[in-house]
Amino acid sequence: MKNYLIVLISLLFLSSASAQVKFGVRGGLSSTDLKPSSFLITNQSTAEAFTLSTKEADYGYHVGIFLQAGGDKLFIQPEVLFNSSSVNYSLESGGAGELVTNVFNETYHNIDIPIMLGFKMGPLRLQGGPVGHVHIDSSSELTDFQGYEEQFKTFTYGFQTGIGLDFWKFVLDVKYEGNFSKFGDHFNFFGNQYSFDNRPGRIVASVGIAF
Repeated sequence: MKNYLIVLISLLFLSSASAQVKFGVRGGLSSTDLKPSSFLITNQSTAEAFTLSTKEADYGYHVGIFLQAGGDKLFIQPEVLFNSSSVNYSLESGGAGELVTNVFNETYHNIDIPIMLGFKMGPLRLQGGPVGHVHIDSSSELTDFQGYEEQFKTFTYGFQTGIGLDFWKFVLDVKYEGNFSKFGDHFNFFGNQYSFDNRPGRIVASVGIAF
């Protein structure tokens, strides 16, 4: 994480020396492509078994600041964004004829730091680059389930790629985001670590205004 921040600060410094610089605020929505997945939880002390499954992801939102700098062809666009997203999970317990299903919601808050590099073709931009996620906090209804603990990683990362459009003072972006961490790898039940196999992607759309 320290090296990532050093690179970000260096790029911001170099960008500020560019002839064409835009700085502004932005906000938008994101939609997570969450495919059905599940894993089996076992309580060794009581021999009880539970199945936790992904149900659906709600739309997330983000707000923050951006800087865009470059020439007529090449540009760099670092951003610092507060991101909020949530996911619903279903937890099944019981045997044949006694199946009980409960739905639990978890909400996550991160600071996202994407650094977009790309090419300009008039007002259109083609872009891609790394994105870092700094975990701030979360709230979970799964804490009502005895034996559950959260163990979030402080910093995770992935990539973003997409297109952008600059019009007057407005900066529009639509990007696809992929992550290198397994989804749900913060789950800890009865002292055991769990995670889903899939690494879901996100569609991130935002609009900004430059000062």
